[in-house]
Amino acid sequence: MKKRITAFLVTFAAVFLIALPASAHVTVNPATSTTEAWETYTVKIPVEKELNTNKVSIKIADNVDFKMYQPVDGWKVTTEKNDDDKVTTVTWEAENDDAAIKPGEYRLFSFTAQNPADAGEVIWDAFQYYTDGSIVEWTGDADADLPHSVTEITKATATTDSHGHTSDHDADTDESADSDEDTAGSSTSNVLSIAAIIISVIAIVLTFIRRK
Repeated sequence: MKKRITAFLVTFAAVFLIALPASAHVTVNPATSTTEAWETYTVKIPVEKELNTNKVSIKIADNVDFKMYQPVDGWKVTTEKNDDDKVTTVTWEAENDDAAIKPGEYRLFSFTAQNPADAGEVIWDAFQYYTDGSIVEWTGDADADLPHSVTEITKATATTDSHGHTSDHDADTDESADSDEDTAGSSTSNVLSIAAIIISVIAIVLTFIRRK
């Protein structure tokens, strides 16, 4: 009986831990925006290996017009264009090892682009380079191991200015992005707390069994 209980508890713990959320992904925020808006997008790059990340490339969708980027100390930025002089790829590369993103760290890169005129999804394929030459391709669907980030573009309904911005769009977008980050952090903390409680309960039960 003791062996069965022990086996059940071990199996339960293993299944629970496997079900914990995967480590952080490369994300592009905001997750929602409006048609034709000049949106400031922020790319969040976490390091998931015990190696430095020294280069990141983001593919710009065909229906999105890249406008400009925000400089980051220690990183150089290059763009690739097609025959129509449209930017198709933006790449950030560390100028030295000190500037690279180290294990346990993340870095934010920002750029401004004009959204498409039609509502729909904008897909952000990302390529993360590590110092050992390996590349993590964040290009899969939502249920893939390496999903790309997606921004949902909805039809603008409020009066827009000459750049396609709604009067209250920027504030709402920033608050939404901050809220998403806080929610994600809170959810992860809650799950880890539950995991700790369950592991503690298992330890107590096993101790009781051994005393029996």
